[in-house]
Amino acid sequence: MAAIDDESSISVTKNPPENAISTAADEELRLLDDVVRPIPPLVVKDLLSLEVCPQCVLRLLGKYGPSYCNSSSIFSLFSAVFGDQLSCDVPLSEESEKKDGYCSVCFGILQFIYADEKQSLVKKDCANDLAVLIAELAREEGHEVDDFTLEVSIPPIIAENDNAKRLFIKEKYGSEVWFQDVLQSEALSVKDALKISITEPLETLLGVKSGTSSFRVRLTYTSSDYPTKTVNERESKQAYKKQRTGMLYCIASCFCSSLKNSLERWLPMWIDYWQFRTSCVFYYQLYITVLVILDLFSRREIVSLESRIFAWSMGVADLLVNYFVDKSHTLPLRKKKKKCISNDIRTSNGSDIGANLKDENSLTNGKVSACCLTIQLHRTPIYIGGRYLKLSRNVSQTRWIIDDERMGEASVEEILASGVLPLCRGDNCKFHAAGREDIDVRMLGSGRPFLLEIQNPKVEPSQTSLREMEFKINNSESKLVKVKNLKVVNDQGWTLMREGEAEKQKQYAALVWISRELVDKDLETISSLKDLQVLQRTPVRVLHRRSPLEREKIIHWMDIEKISGSSQYFLLHLCTQAGTYIKEFVHGDLGRTQPSLGSILGCRAEILQLDVTDVKMDCFLTE
Repeated sequence: MAAIDDESSISVTKNPPENAISTAADEELRLLDDVVRPIPPLVVKDLLSLEVCPQCVLRLLGKYGPSYCNSSSIFSLFSAVFGDQLSCDVPLSEESEKKDGYCSVCFGILQFIYADEKQSLVKKDCANDLAVLIAELAREEGHEVDDFTLEVSIPPIIAENDNAKRLFIKEKYGSEVWFQDVLQSEALSVKDALKISITEPLETLLGVKSGTSSFRVRLTYTSSDYPTKTVNERESKQAYKKQRTGMLYCIASCFCSSLKNSLERWLPMWIDYWQFRTSCVFYYQLYITVLVILDLFSRREIVSLESRIFAWSMGVADLLVNYFVDKSHTLPLRKKKKKCISNDIRTSNGSDIGANLKDENSLTNGKVSACCLTIQLHRTPIYIGGRYLKLSRNVSQTRWIIDDERMGEASVEEILASGVLPLCRGDNCKFHAAGREDIDVRMLGSGRPFLLEIQNPKVEPSQTSLREMEFKINNSESKLVKVKNLKVVNDQGWTLMREGEAEKQKQYAALVWISRELVDKDLETISSLKDLQVLQRTPVRVLHRRSPLEREKIIHWMDIEKISGSSQYFLLHLCTQAGTYIKEFVHGDLGRTQPSLGSILGCRAEILQLDVTDVKMDCFLTE
């Protein structure tokens, strides 16, 4: 794992020896010259006149490779190779690029032009300069990198521009011999071209290889001229879609019934074709309106249903008309205005669209703004698992605030996060546990399994550092919480904890008071009960935040331990199925739990204290 904390390593890469620079530059120019010279000047002229940058010219013609790394080299070579063969109205210089705007295809992405967070225009000379910016950001944020994955997001309009230009080239030069080589070459997108440009210099600067990794370098380009839908908008659209297949048949049936009544009304008499069509239109509009009001279908489904109903109803009307015409009936048909639609699609001024496609104005987007670039370095969450013991009856499992007032003096979540989060240098963390206990219930024995999900950790802690953190938490002055068996786990640890959570058994020790003296027969009665089935309705104390349900739970075994010097107080040890409400099992919860300990002993029973003594799960039992 390489730590990006040595500024000198980056500066050395930025300033290699002069002879190395010269050798690399000469080799790059030679390779670029071999790529550029076979290209027909006419297609270069056409693309440049459409405000396509030289990088995209090479990419659209299937000529990709090291040629993307340096904008200055491409401009100079294009000028040397095509300068005399191009007309003076074709821009071919870096000054013309700054004057006339950015590439009409990539919006300046492959020219390494972008707007930063302050909307200031930034121009990088080559891909290496952009890679240096990423490497410096990784060093500033303190990431430890052993490999990385490069992700690029660009506005969808760029892909549309790409397709338009490719179609233009195909239509104009598809019959020429050199174009066959373009067809055989792999079509390279702007996104892939940028990855090819940046990956190699970024590997050199970070000192690691790219591939499938938990550490992700994400470059997000956004365009203010062509905004894309946000994540919230996409989620709301997905939530809006509702599948109601059965309702579709119901609505179709109602429509057919109404249409049948209309047919029965109009068939016995001379049919007014247009009045019948008006009736059909009325019914289909009525049902579409109902669909919209009741929000039964998504917009796309409504459009599909609307077109089907309208086409079917109009088809029925036309069939009836043809039937009566064949039977020599007279129909008072109105004259229908005919629209002459040519098979050839034409524009509003009458020009052919094929010619319009070749027009420069139809393939350029006018003056566009450079995309805004956001660089995000993010690592997928890591999970630190273990078991915790809660030794206080005034500590909640998670942070508990009611009406801006804290409940309890601390929480297990906050105590663990305050120790582990700085160790991983993460942005935040989420606490997950296999079940929970009330704030006044202690968690003893082997502890309760838990996972800390660390978001965007800069460092993955070693086992040694976790042992040190475990010692620090366990020897704190508060003595509220202890942890054991801390370790970094993968997604399987998460799955194992969740699967065991529903199947686990839990053991408790409860201090109980009953309204009469405890006799030996009570001990025999309680200890003889095995796998006792209990029906519990949602307790009154949690009814405000839990669904009113009935739950069947199992009490696997119970045992009573007498307390010396007391005849009405005793310790109840029991093992139950996960999710059993122990407090309600003892006192009965006003009859909402049947049977209860009180109903079994035939007296009033109250629980005074409760401890969880064991959570029977296999995960995180050892280091």
